[in-house]
Amino acid sequence: MPELPDVEGFRQVLESCAKGRVVRRVEVRDAGVLRGVGARGLRDALEGRRFGTPQRRGKWLLARTGGPTLVLHFGMTGRLVCGRPDDAVEAHDRVLFTLSGDRQLRFRDQRKLHGLWLAHDDSDLDRLLGRQGPDAMAVDRAEFEAVLSSRRGHLKTALTDQSALAGLGNLLADEILWRAGLRPDRPARQLTQDDRRRLYSEMRRTLRSAVSAGCVPPRDSWLTGHRDDPDPRCPRCGGSLRRSRMAGRGTVWCPRCQPEG
Repeated sequence: MPELPDVEGFRQVLESCAKGRVVRRVEVRDAGVLRGVGARGLRDALEGRRFGTPQRRGKWLLARTGGPTLVLHFGMTGRLVCGRPDDAVEAHDRVLFTLSGDRQLRFRDQRKLHGLWLAHDDSDLDRLLGRQGPDAMAVDRAEFEAVLSSRRGHLKTALTDQSALAGLGNLLADEILWRAGLRPDRPARQLTQDDRRRLYSEMRRTLRSAVSAGCVPPRDSWLTGHRDDPDPRCPRCGGSLRRSRMAGRGTVWCPRCQPEG
């Protein structure tokens, strides 16, 4: 599942490919990725418009035009690709935006779990994104601590709940908790102030590194680099990693580095 660093990478693709360019043509090759708008409605709304500076909110990407806003969510397999109109079309290229300056932006998605929305104004955006919590990259420490203090349930569930904090997914949550030395099943409301501050610092540090990499990188020094090993070992202490499921998500942690209490 694309997480905040992946979507930030897609934002950079959108900005470098489309910012300041006019949409000459919208070709919907598979309307199965459109949400709440038809192919004709998308074409009528965007053709002739000029893309402005894109924004990211959590795992959502906003392509503004000065009028309607194209809103994208990438699900598990979605991505943005920048090319030229005469490039060969691939099987999973669902929507093609031909732009001025001989550019073409493509929404490519194999599984089509999410897709593209069209927001005509800010009230449309609020209806679509209004339930999101603060963005994990933008939240300040005081707001972050307030969010955790108010949450019931396990710590990992709180971190991955997009209505509490937007942008963190399964890999990032496990990585951040491992770095902070906190068990994923620890109740969120039981953290001390030192725990919350350490967690915030590790979240910021992890996000900066992951955004620079354009993904949650499977480095040897990261928990992410070992979670899928046949016999996963902690890159910090060498102990065996534990696997479980929490709120339906595969969860990995180190019993030595993330002790109870």
